[in-house]
Amino acid sequence: MKAKAILALEDGTVFRGFSYGAPGETTGEVVFNTSMIGYQEILTDPSYAGQIVTMTYPMIGNYGVNEEDDESNKIWVSGFVVREGVGSYSNWRATGGLEDRLKREGIVGIQEIDTRALTKRIRTVGAMRGIISSTDLSPAGLVAKANGAPGLLGQELVRRVTAGEAYEWQTGSRGKNRFKVVAIDYGIKTNILRSLEKIGCSVTVLPATASREDVLSLGPDGIFLSNGPGDPGEVEYAIRVIKELLGVKPIFGICLGHQLLALALGAKTYKLKFGHRGGNQPVKNLVTGRVEITAQNHGYAVDPDSLPGQVDVTHMNLNDGTNEGLRCRDIPAFSVQYHPESAPGPHDSLYLFKEFTDLMGGQGV
Repeated sequence: MKAKAILALEDGTVFRGFSYGAPGETTGEVVFNTSMIGYQEILTDPSYAGQIVTMTYPMIGNYGVNEEDDESNKIWVSGFVVREGVGSYSNWRATGGLEDRLKREGIVGIQEIDTRALTKRIRTVGAMRGIISSTDLSPAGLVAKANGAPGLLGQELVRRVTAGEAYEWQTGSRGKNRFKVVAIDYGIKTNILRSLEKIGCSVTVLPATASREDVLSLGPDGIFLSNGPGDPGEVEYAIRVIKELLGVKPIFGICLGHQLLALALGAKTYKLKFGHRGGNQPVKNLVTGRVEITAQNHGYAVDPDSLPGQVDVTHMNLNDGTNEGLRCRDIPAFSVQYHPESAPGPHDSLYLFKEFTDLMGGQGV
């Protein structure tokens, strides 16, 4: 017999369904992702720390899980919401079922709720704090708990997800690389490391708390600023170090790395109403005029009007006009808000990794 579960939002909205994953109770900011596939990569993306993720695609778990598609060493979401959790998976790469993985890692979820109605509610009201419980089924009590839970505004979550110590990214192709990159880990995805390696980079990953001296002592040709969770304005130690590195070595940032670079340059960030999460976001490259379909996962954005004069806006989201990229004219530094490494998502923006090597090779600004 299925165990009942409830999802309650801070505005009093309640959804009744059934437990999916581990029994228990969890809180977080409730957001939605529009990707049709890639649930394993989404679950293991450290950028989702502190969030309850809703999948808008109705059937989740069809192809099971495997050992190759993780984007980190564990599931990071606070909770998981699906319309239908598929138990009978089918894929030659699968090594197990999704719900079994959720149970094994203690991830509380809910299924058989109207995810369309939930998504519409979030789009109307905005991302909200919420709670999933299969142990407390009191709607009023759960709404009160949701209102007492911490939101993502003002939360510094990078220390929760960053590597504990420095490490070398190695997959057997060492010795073939032209450039040495130091990647600062604010919650880095594995496919970013693979993408850097594919373009001829050897990569040393440093914790988010690394100092300027830690970075430069490794003699890098370039510095990469990774994705990550939480409020960018709260990662003050990272912003300070990036300021100290500006103009010293070429810098490339993605997602949170984009926001931190902007803050280090003197710009401002702000929280979006419900964010961009999915594999189908249209972005216009303002330099080439080309439109790219991109993978995205962020709840904050850079205020383009706050960028200093020596910084150009290079990319724009065609859904809402928000900033998606910047490039400095006077120093070798650029960044994008979206995820060119995909995983999951389209590969329209992989050229950005090549632009990074061009910058390290002295062919760019």
